[in-house]
Amino acid sequence: MALTGNESNQLVAHLFRHEAGRIASVLTCMFGFDRLDLAEDIVQDTMVQALQSWRFHGVPDNPRAWLYRVARNKALDVVRREKRFREMSTETAYGHQQENADTMQDRYFFDEEITDSQLRMLFAICHPAIGAESQMAMCLKILCGLSVREIAGAFLTTEETIAKRIYRAKEKLRQDGIQLEVPTGAQLLVRLDAVLKSIYLLFSEGYNSSNSDQLIRQDLCEEAMRLCLLLAQTPRTQRPSVDALLALMCFQAARFDARTDANGAIILLADQDRSRWNQTLIQQGHIYLNRSAEGAGPSEYHLEAGIAMLHCIAPTYEATSWSTVLMYYDLLLALKPSPVVALHRAVALAKVEGPQKALIEVANLSGLDAMHHYHAVLGDLYEQCGQVEPARIHYQRAMQLTTSMAEKELLRRKTER
Repeated sequence: MALTGNESNQLVAHLFRHEAGRIASVLTCMFGFDRLDLAEDIVQDTMVQALQSWRFHGVPDNPRAWLYRVARNKALDVVRREKRFREMSTETAYGHQQENADTMQDRYFFDEEITDSQLRMLFAICHPAIGAESQMAMCLKILCGLSVREIAGAFLTTEETIAKRIYRAKEKLRQDGIQLEVPTGAQLLVRLDAVLKSIYLLFSEGYNSSNSDQLIRQDLCEEAMRLCLLLAQTPRTQRPSVDALLALMCFQAARFDARTDANGAIILLADQDRSRWNQTLIQQGHIYLNRSAEGAGPSEYHLEAGIAMLHCIAPTYEATSWSTVLMYYDLLLALKPSPVVALHRAVALAKVEGPQKALIEVANLSGLDAMHHYHAVLGDLYEQCGQVEPARIHYQRAMQLTTSMAEKELLRRKTER
């Protein structure tokens, strides 16, 4: 396949984003966690070789298979050069030390082994001994193929900060001897909860990006959904909470195209063109939400998915079953007491029992004064109650707290209104 230099670069960048995490996971399972940096170096070398080779010789018929073959060969070169294949531990080599090197390399790159390697890496990265911020940074760097610069941009921090988070997480993994494995039994449920939280945080960062220039980072949302789908499609990790989270993300992602206009300005849910919502994703959301009903009781993801589903099935904003939304929020608040949940609940409460009652409840919440969304909700409630000056004050305070240019513009319009 003949491509221009720019087209070739774009293809490599696309494949790197989608395949780097898979290849790095496989190589780490081969070499062991203590050689994670080596695995990442091989991935980088493979992509550089693709850039150079494809530009002059054309793109191969199966570029994905080409990348895996080159990465496998580079790994095999390392093994042979260091003469340590026979000395690999039983754990690292999966007990196959007596196989010849070529057979071992081939076996690791079968589709089932690639999936297994990603799961092992995901559960190791999301070990509770590692902080949530470091978990997300590691997921984005190792499993999703984002650069340190891209991760820093996503979280509005410096490359140095992200690099330190990743370094500390790697050291923690090594020092604590955290294994590359998917836990079993009761331990699986505990670790799975941490994995799901990390995935949801990743999706949330993409859905309402802290990046000042991008309200939505669809690439982050897509990677979160890909990792959750990996869990949902694997019998060992297919659980009701996994299906519920995947349903929630499908319902939320279905509204992407309608959330902003051609200039990037925010379109509120009440004003969105519902014909632009992705019906395929909504249908997928229903499938996973129905499948999640097999569990003993609802998780927070079930309840949030139920709320998102009610918005998706309503023909108009006014026709939304707000009383049912409020009921779900009541259940969610009982399951997960949080001022943030109470704040979201107040929006539904205003629809059901009036803005005055919602205003009283929001005003009594504590710990949210530094959160721009808190002041935006207060501004809306004061405006609905006809109290113009307090509304303006809270809109202006929200403008000061948010870093998003799109949100600042929305709040500016509200203030002028």
